[in-house]
Amino acid sequence: MTSLRDQTIVVIGGTSGIGFAVAQASLYQHAAHVVVASSTSEKVTRTLARLTETTKQHNLGGRVTGKTLDIGNADEVKKFFAEIGEIDHVVITSGDNLKNGFKGVDLETLKDTFDIRFWAAALVAQQAHIKSGGSVTLTGGVASIKPPPGWPVAAGLAGAVESLVRGLAVELAPIRVNLVAPGAVLTERWDSLPTDRRDKLLRDSAEKLLVKRIGIPEEVADAYIFFMKCGFVTGEILHINGGQTLV
Repeated sequence: MTSLRDQTIVVIGGTSGIGFAVAQASLYQHAAHVVVASSTSEKVTRTLARLTETTKQHNLGGRVTGKTLDIGNADEVKKFFAEIGEIDHVVITSGDNLKNGFKGVDLETLKDTFDIRFWAAALVAQQAHIKSGGSVTLTGGVASIKPPPGWPVAAGLAGAVESLVRGLAVELAPIRVNLVAPGAVLTERWDSLPTDRRDKLLRDSAEKLLVKRIGIPEEVADAYIFFMKCGFVTGEILHINGGQTLV
């Protein structure tokens, strides 16, 4: 596999969870420049401080910058990539999951979620100035092949994004386009739940998995690094879920 040395990597959603782990892992892989983007300026500022400290502690040479970006705003996306210029890879981990099941969610919320997960991803792939042989990596989930009861729209959305990946891989070649589909991963998103409920959900989720534990962002980030480094893979979906699709 090729190295990320001397390369420029953009991580949209890179201020927390899996996105932050991808940005950090890119620095460990000696990327020359990592750009993190988020819709919240405070998160960008905090993340830049954390990643800069990482480069100092481990004597890494990579540069880290950050920008505020509303990925759902087409004009902002166009301006964002025009200012950054030519890059090697772009990773998208941003986008909220649906918080209510099929019976409890309104049409506008469904449309907004689709806009961020699907149309915004397509716009990023269209507007990013990616070098030949570079890559786009999107983020999906297990619902496309194992729809949970009560979440048919999540299944449909996940399937749509996977089809988009294959279409973009054909359209943008030789730029490569792939998707990482994580399962249950311990990120900050769990922190919004009451502690007792969160802990029970984590225990129950872990018990159902073949590996008997929840994933951590750093090991999921390895999948994104693989897609960036391996020049012979495109149009593929990589499930990282502890065997969730088999149980």
